[in-house]
Amino acid sequence: MAAPQELAFHEFEEAADLLAETPGAATICSLGELQGHVSLAGDTEDQEDGEMENDQTQLLGGEKQPPNFWTFGYHQSFFDVDTHQVLERIKSSLLPVPSQNFVRHCLRHHPDLYGPFWICATLAFTLAVSSNLATLLQNWGDSSFSYSPQFHKVTVAGITIYCYAWLVPTALWGFLQWRKGVRDSVGCYTFLEIVCVYGYSLFIYIPTVVLWLIPISGLQWFLGVLAVSLSGAVLLLTFWPLLRSDTKVVSAVLLTVMVALHALLAIGCKSLPSRSIPVPQAPLHQVTLPGYSKTSAVP
Repeated sequence: MAAPQELAFHEFEEAADLLAETPGAATICSLGELQGHVSLAGDTEDQEDGEMENDQTQLLGGEKQPPNFWTFGYHQSFFDVDTHQVLERIKSSLLPVPSQNFVRHCLRHHPDLYGPFWICATLAFTLAVSSNLATLLQNWGDSSFSYSPQFHKVTVAGITIYCYAWLVPTALWGFLQWRKGVRDSVGCYTFLEIVCVYGYSLFIYIPTVVLWLIPISGLQWFLGVLAVSLSGAVLLLTFWPLLRSDTKVVSAVLLTVMVALHALLAIGCKSLPSRSIPVPQAPLHQVTLPGYSKTSAVP
């Protein structure tokens, strides 16, 4: 086994002798190596910072680029809304306040299609189901009445409501764009904001249709007038700030047409339960079969 003295590193002794003879040289060398390491580390950090800045620039540039119309991300932004926002917008459509504009105070230039889509779908199904129930209740005591579900009312209600919720805002948006070109003082909302306003304004028709099951004609008409008044007030308070700078004739005619179409939709919903298609029955013919003395009724 080797002795401890033989395992000593003699190079350290030689380096110590050189350091004792020329201490300045060792210091200069150490400083030079330190500066080299510092400069190398600085260059590395600058290079990393530059790469990070480039990555951030590319990332920000990718966020600014709008998604394509045919991608899922483009349409996802229209449904980016939480339950609290939807409930607040429904509450504002049920209780309109004259000092609050629905677009500025509720939508805040962030319209959504989630609420209008499901409001229209719920209204269509509620109207179809209520219509079938109303037909059944009206003929409950008639023994000759044969009930059959009228599924065609779902299609009729859905087509009518969705056409109203899309075609009327489209025509209104085009008219406001035209008036804005004629008079610079006339304002205009975006197409999605107008669709969103019309969609949420239809929510009050859902409980009204359900309450129409009460077989009291006066109460039904009172609820219908109340629903049209509150829903029409939302439209008037929303679009009046845009039209008050236009001529009085144009403003009055446009607002009247908007409320009239809204009332016409309510009348259509009111008259749908009374439209029932009777079930056709095949006529019976009296014939005498061979071998039988009695007559039998066959179709």
